[in-house]
Amino acid sequence: MDYLPLFLDIKGKRVIVDGGETVAARRAERALAAGALVELFDPEPGDEVRALFGHENLTHHARVPEAADFEGCFIAYGASEEPERDQLLAEAGRAAGALVNVADVRRYCDFITPSVVERDPITIAISTGGAAPVIARNLRARIEAMLPDGYGRLASFAARFRQKIAERISDGRGRRRFWEDMIEGRAGDAFLAGREADAVAQIEADLETAGPVTGEVWLVGAGPGDPDLLTFKALRLMQHADVVLYDRLVGPGILELSRRDARRINVGKRPGYHALKQDEITALMIRLAKEGNRVLRLKGGDPFIFGRGGEELEDVARAGIPVQVIPGITAAAGCGACAGIPLTHRDHAQSVVFVTAHGAGGVLAHDWTRLARPGQTVVVYMGLGSLGQIAAAALEQGVRPDLPVAVIDNGSRQNQRVISATLETIEKKARAADLKGPALIVMGDVVTMRDKLGYTGVAEEHVSLDIGAQSGL
Repeated sequence: MDYLPLFLDIKGKRVIVDGGETVAARRAERALAAGALVELFDPEPGDEVRALFGHENLTHHARVPEAADFEGCFIAYGASEEPERDQLLAEAGRAAGALVNVADVRRYCDFITPSVVERDPITIAISTGGAAPVIARNLRARIEAMLPDGYGRLASFAARFRQKIAERISDGRGRRRFWEDMIEGRAGDAFLAGREADAVAQIEADLETAGPVTGEVWLVGAGPGDPDLLTFKALRLMQHADVVLYDRLVGPGILELSRRDARRINVGKRPGYHALKQDEITALMIRLAKEGNRVLRLKGGDPFIFGRGGEELEDVARAGIPVQVIPGITAAAGCGACAGIPLTHRDHAQSVVFVTAHGAGGVLAHDWTRLARPGQTVVVYMGLGSLGQIAAAALEQGVRPDLPVAVIDNGSRQNQRVISATLETIEKKARAADLKGPALIVMGDVVTMRDKLGYTGVAEEHVSLDIGAQSGL
């Protein structure tokens, strides 16, 4: 983050705008709307600036500003598009202690003027740090389209109950939870539907029955890694959690979508190292929930597919704590799609099976001839570290050496890498590629569809294919 997002109170403070055309008009308009005392400098302003004349907080000076004009100035906007005037404004403004912004001259900007969506009293500001203003404008247009005008009125309506809520609910966490339930629940729905009296009655009833906060646990699937593959429900609960317990399989950027002031605890496990043991993780979830927290257990993929979600659900429910399970796109489906490998295909794979390479006692002794049979795709979870053992066991059991195999490393993420080979050569190729994981192994004829279709869902760092024609595709 290159800039710290802030909202400034400029009521009654001096703001200088130097310029006479469209940009100057927009800067002056925004400052006047926020209650500033605007002094606009330009010898011959255009029609858009002149349209602001007559505003009680606007003073026009028909000249170029001088250094002395900036004394006591809070913000200085340069919008003349004249280099000498821009330089004078930047140097004089900073010397006077003002915050300076010169349109399209980044070295003269102490702050960025964002694109703004107004739903008074709600203000949404969007900035790309000056890198791509067009993107900010496009995002603004999208938000304008999807954010009903009623949300501003809802905020003003809800503010009427602030004092009453504070008197009835003493602790901060309880108040925040009441506000969330009020805005997103029946009261908010009634107000937005035009039934203000019903909304008031609902809030009054909820205040009468408000009691101590109770904890709960949410087991949430974060998908294979790409933040865009989160479900809407997962994202909503991430925004409401008091505590987030996350593991190493949660993709970069996903954790940042959780509530900013939520407590975050890394309970991640990787080969040879466990931040916490499984029973310790479950005990921690139960303790935090009993303290009244909404505990979100964020897991890579899906909680119920090799995510230990079943065990955690069982223990939490036994402790008498309410629990929800929010499914995620499992690694097999997500990584396969992003690598261009269909897990099923009418001609080549009429079934698919998911297995894990590891159990409680180490590498599992699977029957690979049953799993890797014709017409079936095998997806192996947690098998990168034991890829050599898996391949050797399958070959020893009689699985054909030319069976196509792919290893999908960091599937769905920007650093995705896919190594494709045969059962006989995959371990050597994967070792040479120095894959870091997390990774998924896919075995079956569908692997060759990736090369045949020429499709990859993400830009990859490296692709290696050496499947021969003997694969049959």
